[in-house]
Amino acid sequence: MNSKQKIYNFLRWSEKYTRTDMVYLAKGGFWLTAEQVVTSLAGIILAIAFANLLPKETYGVYRYVLSLVGILSVFSLTGMNTAIVRTVAQGNEGVLASVLGTRLRWGVLGGVVSLGLAGFYFLNHNITLIFCFLIAAVFLPFMDSLTIYESFWEGKKLFRMRASYNILVRVAAVIILVITLILTKNLVLILLAYFCSYTFLRLICFLATLKKSFSHHKDLETISYGKHLSIMNIMGMVSAQADKVLLWYFLGPVSLASYVLALAPVDNIGSLFKNLFPLSLPKFSEQPLKAIQATLFKKITKLFLMIIPLGGLYIILAPWIFKFFFPAYTEAIPYSQFYIIAILIMIPQVPLGAVLAAKMRKKELYIVKFTSPLAEIFLLLILLPLYGIWGAIMSAIFTQVINFALLLFLLKRME
Repeated sequence: MNSKQKIYNFLRWSEKYTRTDMVYLAKGGFWLTAEQVVTSLAGIILAIAFANLLPKETYGVYRYVLSLVGILSVFSLTGMNTAIVRTVAQGNEGVLASVLGTRLRWGVLGGVVSLGLAGFYFLNHNITLIFCFLIAAVFLPFMDSLTIYESFWEGKKLFRMRASYNILVRVAAVIILVITLILTKNLVLILLAYFCSYTFLRLICFLATLKKSFSHHKDLETISYGKHLSIMNIMGMVSAQADKVLLWYFLGPVSLASYVLALAPVDNIGSLFKNLFPLSLPKFSEQPLKAIQATLFKKITKLFLMIIPLGGLYIILAPWIFKFFFPAYTEAIPYSQFYIIAILIMIPQVPLGAVLAAKMRKKELYIVKFTSPLAEIFLLLILLPLYGIWGAIMSAIFTQVINFALLLFLLKRME
């Protein structure tokens, strides 16, 4: 028996304990983990470059602009990606062109709002931010809309293709940005490099994927469901950036830079587990709800117990990580150590959310997608002015607790 067959037999044997298709998990998980490891390393390298090559104030302004751009990206119907995974998993591969057209039309609205922000800063005589938001206005309709190629490969369970494209995009974009940082400290040029690199690299991947889509027709159900999911995402996307915008307003760009660097290593750890969503969604789309409910909660408990030591290890290593890689930001060490709690609570929620998306439980999704973000914004408005960065981190932790409890409650009562 060769080594490949032994591994296969071991994975099949382990299924009686895990109650999970371990062969599928190993195949898809390998490529998605490889993607996340490479992209996380690229993200860490980029964070190191920003921390050591750019003044704190300039980096704070950069993050402020990207935070507002992140909010404006709600117009590009981000929920379409999840809808595509579901419909492709069920055999309908020809939706890419129609979905892209829909996303581009709505994305123009984000560009218009960005022009409005440029006008606002024109009235306030801030030349740098005028040009930043003019650049964003040009690229906003396209940059995120083109990511639908990822969902096509997820729906077909061809995770190797998704990983290959995303690694190409991430690594190439990071190289371009690092070179730009070495050559200039001009914020406008840095942002131009950011938008150009991601937009054109994603365009290449989208066109390559479109050739693999055998038919092109408009799936009204997918577009309708994608719009529902996009509406659900609005509050989450706003709350995800609200902490940064409020920190800019209350404490200024230097504090915002420290906060973002405190979160960066921890968020990259958390991103390694986001693979659970694309792995789970096609499988859950095919399985009956009762079968999922029979084993899901035990799996979540095991996952939570497995990741606790990871959090403890990070708390121990964080001082060395910051002193070596981010020497100008050592004040962020305690913030980063405390923030790991939020990520540990977030990770087990990923497959829970995938069940709701796979089963098109619109009512439950609306409840989750609006309740938790509203709670986070409310907590930020109270805690951030009082406690500064600590208040922002406490808001993140409390929000994850609320979201976890809500998901568990809703999934247990679903029929």
